[in-house]
Amino acid sequence: MQHNSSRLSLGLIALLSAASALGPTSMQILLPALPIIKSDFMVSASVAQLTLSLSMLAIAVGTLTYGPLSDRYGRKPILIIGIIITVIGSVFCIFAPTINLLILGRIVQAFGGAVGLVVARAIIRDVYGPLESARIISTLIMVMVVLPMLSPTLGGELMVRFGWRSVFVVIAIFSACMLIVLSMKLPETLKEPVHFEGVKGMLLTFRELMRSRLFCGYGFCAAFVSVIFFSFISAAPEIMVSVLHRPATEYGYYFIMIPAGFMAGSYLSRRYGNRLGIYKMVDYGSKVSIFGIGLALLIQLMGFRHPIALFFPIAIAVFGNGVTLPNAQAGAINAFSKHAGSASGLIGFLQMGCSAAAAQLVAIIFNGSAFPLLILMLVAAVLSRISFHMGVSKPQVD
Repeated sequence: MQHNSSRLSLGLIALLSAASALGPTSMQILLPALPIIKSDFMVSASVAQLTLSLSMLAIAVGTLTYGPLSDRYGRKPILIIGIIITVIGSVFCIFAPTINLLILGRIVQAFGGAVGLVVARAIIRDVYGPLESARIISTLIMVMVVLPMLSPTLGGELMVRFGWRSVFVVIAIFSACMLIVLSMKLPETLKEPVHFEGVKGMLLTFRELMRSRLFCGYGFCAAFVSVIFFSFISAAPEIMVSVLHRPATEYGYYFIMIPAGFMAGSYLSRRYGNRLGIYKMVDYGSKVSIFGIGLALLIQLMGFRHPIALFFPIAIAVFGNGVTLPNAQAGAINAFSKHAGSASGLIGFLQMGCSAAAAQLVAIIFNGSAFPLLILMLVAAVLSRISFHMGVSKPQVD
């Protein structure tokens, strides 16, 4: 197997960042079209919602699948196969005549798109080693979060101008272009393939990872950080309208603060990650997240109901997430560098699985105020910090 240990070009890093965002972006870009899909196929809202919820489940399953396969067969071929599956699923959605087939196409599309979440991180770890990989992964995380945040706006514009099926045309074309460039330019980065012993061997690898105190410390830290973020984006639109009594059109303007906060945290991670090390960055980021959510709760208790009173302190918390998440992911992968693909896949599964459960829980506990959401976010932030300090008592991998 060919191996290129040289550093990747900025163009390839940017493309890997886009690949890591492919699954979440294709999942969220359809959000503005859900009411139209419900009307076109004459189904209930809960059935139309399956195009989103089952996509999240498909991404979670995909993250478990691609990691071990990339450890055995190489990063590049598995990445290429995943993107091909994304193209196939997108084309299937374009021509789906029924809601059931559309849901099936979305599952295929999301399963394929999950490949970038796993393999891109493993490639960065292969090339840049344990410490610098945290700095590069912060770029992947920033793009992975920001692109899906912006994708509903793009999806809404496409839907208005060309109809909701145009969303899948764009994803198919974008994925096909990515496929061509990666096939031509991406080197294979896996040095020594790990023998793949089938599903049983894959499960044994996951069991080994879950038995590692260090992996669980970093892994569950990252998972609960994701819960903070996905809980907020799943509930904030409803709170904006029904609690703050603002028109839905204002939501996008205030929401800009959230990706801005995350990008600032990711930039800080890139700038000072090598100097301070993974442990200190995670410790610092988790403190900032708890502070931001606590501030939001305090402001709500004081009776302030302006959107700024909610979005600004949460932007501070998300700033902390931007510092914590790339370093926690890098720390978990570094704990088992021989199984970097499997470790990356299991982290992705923990993040998406916990976030999907939290998003559903937020809808169940909503009581007409922002307090249930903020309390859930605060619990997640505290659990993230507890997981980290229970698993990582000192900077073992820095």
